[in-house]
Amino acid sequence: MVRESSTRYALLVLAEDILNPSVAAEARKHKLKTLVPQPDSYFMDVKCPGCFAITTVFSHADSSVICTNCNTVLCQPTGGKARLTEGCSFRRKL
Repeated sequence: MVRESSTRYALLVLAEDILNPSVAAEARKHKLKTLVPQPDSYFMDVKCPGCFAITTVFSHADSSVICTNCNTVLCQPTGGKARLTEGCSFRRKL
């Protein structure tokens, strides 16, 4: 006679794969909580709307950046990322 065990084990499945997270899931996380921590800051080329000169600016600049040719303000500091002046275009440097 075989007795059935009253204890049953349920197979628990995680909602997401911890070892291979999706790119969207990693983008939502804080920079220190990601699988491989990387900084959120970067350098960028900013084009002046007046004279079209290109200036290299740090994304989290803590001081105002002024164009060397025409003395217009390219970006202003905020608490985190620098705010580009309206009309300025930028390209992220790699």
